[in-house]
Amino acid sequence: MSSILDVHNLTKTYKNGSNTLTVLDEVSFTIEKGATFAIVGPSGSGKTTLLGLCAGLDRPTTGWVSLDGHELHKLNEDQRAALRNQTVGFIFQNFQLIPTLTALENVMVPMELNKTAGAKSKAMDLLAKVGLAERHHHYPTQLSGGEQQRVSLARAFSNHPKILFADEPTGNLDEETSEKVVNLIFDLNKEAGTTLVLVTHDLELAQRTQRVIRLKGGKIVADQLNVA
Repeated sequence: MSSILDVHNLTKTYKNGSNTLTVLDEVSFTIEKGATFAIVGPSGSGKTTLLGLCAGLDRPTTGWVSLDGHELHKLNEDQRAALRNQTVGFIFQNFQLIPTLTALENVMVPMELNKTAGAKSKAMDLLAKVGLAERHHHYPTQLSGGEQQRVSLARAFSNHPKILFADEPTGNLDEETSEKVVNLIFDLNKEAGTTLVLVTHDLELAQRTQRVIRLKGGKIVADQLNVA
């Protein structure tokens, strides 16, 4: 099986006056298409920074990332944005819904950017899959945290992404709601055949993926395959 994400000797440093802070230190791994993958580690270990570099939201200090066969360092900002629109879905801890748009309109945004035909009906189908068809006309402030995250999940799958990056997707949810959202993530992911890259503090959640890497101090300190 071919890889969808190749990370090679990725290092990210920040200058703070005369000091240099190393957030990631020569991180390397490969993820196969259709795999489920978790990145775990304590706060400050570089998890979210790594996710941003993998998605081309930021550039590394050294090293390189290949996403779906495209070497990100060879692309300009517009080209990386176009690649994300075509290839990547995102789920964030704080939902990042547009407050002035309804649930339906939020899900339609990526499809409208890509001029997808039948965006409204496809968005309604996705909302139905996450159990929110009857709430499609509600705005984010009229929805609970769990409902907002389900809207963001529907939005993440709206362009049939090849890879889904989920950054602490249950971080702002209670335990019962978290379980529902996690089950939806894995169910939709399996149905779509999407690659899942999950950043989480939740070790129990990480164990549901096929492979877990653990970061500490910006370095990979463990790389574990989970047996189904």
